[in-house]
Amino acid sequence: MTAIREELIPSQTSPSETAAEDFLRSFHSAHPEAGSLRERLAEVRRSIAETGTYRHTTAELSYGARVALRDSGWCTSGLPWRRLKVRDLRGLRNASAIAGECFEHLRLATNAGRIQPLITVFAPDTPEASGPRIWNEQVVRYAGYSLADGGVLGDARYQGFTATAQSLGWKPPAQRGPFDHLPLVVETEHEGVTLAAVPRDVVQEVPLEHPDHRWFGELGLRWHSVPLISNMQLLIGGIRYPAAPFNTWFVGTEIGTRGLADDHAYGLTRQVAERLGMDTSTERSLWRDRAIVEINRAVLHSFDAARVTITDHHSEALHRLEWLRSGRRPGGSAPAFTVSKAAARRARTGSDDRPAPEARVTGRREPAAAERDASPEERNRPRYDVLARMSRRCLGTDLPQE
Repeated sequence: MTAIREELIPSQTSPSETAAEDFLRSFHSAHPEAGSLRERLAEVRRSIAETGTYRHTTAELSYGARVALRDSGWCTSGLPWRRLKVRDLRGLRNASAIAGECFEHLRLATNAGRIQPLITVFAPDTPEASGPRIWNEQVVRYAGYSLADGGVLGDARYQGFTATAQSLGWKPPAQRGPFDHLPLVVETEHEGVTLAAVPRDVVQEVPLEHPDHRWFGELGLRWHSVPLISNMQLLIGGIRYPAAPFNTWFVGTEIGTRGLADDHAYGLTRQVAERLGMDTSTERSLWRDRAIVEINRAVLHSFDAARVTITDHHSEALHRLEWLRSGRRPGGSAPAFTVSKAAARRARTGSDDRPAPEARVTGRREPAAAERDASPEERNRPRYDVLARMSRRCLGTDLPQE
């Protein structure tokens, strides 16, 4: 029995009739052309009674994924969620195929900079077998190397993940840098943990420059174009899809504030403030605020100059406020993206305090170590405090929970 199976909770491997019926009624209400609801309910009840689960039609899967994204808090402004493309790859359970399709998803989503929102859905959990897991928080993340002097080269948020990947067999570049791509880590029940190098040709990165300060470009900063979120599980009508990577496009502050400025990530605030000639000896000069604003200006300017889709936090705040005022609230059994505490911890540290499984290390189009996350212990953070949270993000004080 693998680590994946040990994480599962029996009630979560067998969908309840209530959850299935609630979803199907919602689906048929939105799609009256789908046929007889009564016949579909009878078919699903029969399947659950005989096998402990049921299979969504492609139309049901697409509707559930779109609604989940719409209500997830990751549905950025300007995204026509009803036209979101859903890649139905539920037949895939092997790590190499899953990793390859994650890389294909990244290629398709990049779309020469005109970011295409996509969801790729892999095999679900069933009473007989667990679906695959992806450990990485996003398919593209930058390594964080611990230095002898206590510092970090790269993204400090992923020091633990980087060390775990190395212990599982990943070899960093001979010349380590601040923007080295971590391997994709995919876990399957029958294969265990597998690592796969993310192909360079599917990762578009934007070099960062400032509209007013030429020295900013000399810092050698860059960021990847597509936020392909990969460690969240998709719940639809009682069925859990533990690997369902999806993307929209970046909000600028996610890169500028949370990634580059935050002391828990790249920690560039002081360096930029000093280059701006700010007095960093006292907080009363508000040097942090000004530096963070300039970093975010550079991010938006650079993505716009490269013609890569991005949005700003003010537009997103208005978008979320409009969403809250619309009165739409996801119910307890509504389709949703969730992440467990174990999965969130594993995406940062590569471990959830259990013995690490043995891993296979593969090449270019091979799998990345999958994720063993499973139990949906908590849903996304409540969205009623969205504006306050986004303000904290702008100031770099809304740090991820460990």
